[in-house]
Amino acid sequence: MTVTASAPTDAPKATQVLGIETSCDETAAAVVESGSVLRSSVVSSQVELHALYGGVVPEVASRAHLDLIIPVVSAALAEAGQQLTDIDAIAATHGPGLVGALLVGVSAAKSLALVCDVPFVAVNHLEAHLYAAFLEDADLQLPMLVLLVSGGHTMLVLMQGQLRYRVLGATLDDAAGEAFDKVARVIGLGYPGGPAIDRLSTQGDPCAVAFPRALAKQGWDFSFSGLKTAVANHVRKNPNVARADVAASFQEAVVEVLVEKARRAAREFGVGAICLAGGVAANSRLRARTAEVCAADGLRAVIPSRAMCTDNAAMVAAVGWHRLQACGSASLSTGASPSLSLLN
Repeated sequence: MTVTASAPTDAPKATQVLGIETSCDETAAAVVESGSVLRSSVVSSQVELHALYGGVVPEVASRAHLDLIIPVVSAALAEAGQQLTDIDAIAATHGPGLVGALLVGVSAAKSLALVCDVPFVAVNHLEAHLYAAFLEDADLQLPMLVLLVSGGHTMLVLMQGQLRYRVLGATLDDAAGEAFDKVARVIGLGYPGGPAIDRLSTQGDPCAVAFPRALAKQGWDFSFSGLKTAVANHVRKNPNVARADVAASFQEAVVEVLVEKARRAAREFGVGAICLAGGVAANSRLRARTAEVCAADGLRAVIPSRAMCTDNAAMVAAVGWHRLQACGSASLSTGASPSLSLLN
């Protein structure tokens, strides 16, 4: 399916956009100029808070956002050398994500927009990830294939133009990031699981265990539920197995499927670049393998910094600017949409 936004004739030409991100366990704010010039980016992580519970606790996340939102916004403005009166529009993630967490950011953004008499823009978190790379290279050429991999989503997206994209495939069950967290628990690693497995994998043999590669050569959709189960079964049957070998073999299976599907899609649709996006795009093996494949195929590997892969408000502000030009401001009655899809 293809999504296209058409520009209204009276679209405002805002320059400085304050972005707010509270979809999960990061409270973030940023100022971006003209959709691509990063003026500031502040992220307050709740990882240590949720590590006590082995995962994100929605109620705890919401309360932490309430405590942090004003200090984080103030820090972003200070870092940008600006006052609220300098801001031309305010954008906030309204979905997908944890409903309570989203409501904190959306409510704060609407309140600030009302007080400052500037437009409010509701941003799709998934769409924001598509634009993270443009904050580090505003001249990226489209069309481009984006492999969006996070804790809750795994997608292949064909970016055909600004705000024009086509979703080629998505996960049918567990997202890649979710599988990383679950496997980390199976082999006794801490939260968050992705970075823990990434670190441990450097000590293991990625060929030690032949874990399944579901749908590796079929279509564009993904499935990681079977792989997760295969890891759990292997550990149960082999209690003395080296954790590093399990971690490395699991990671290799995930990365192989992700990269090979992206590679096939790039060939099929004739794009010149593969771009990584989402929290799992910070994985060292995924970044290295993507670079290798692109070099072999004569493609450009667009690999954002790790700060731009994980949740941040700069990408929200960037999309907010583009959406404002194309669609105008959002209604102040806009609420949180926890199940929002990229096609909405």
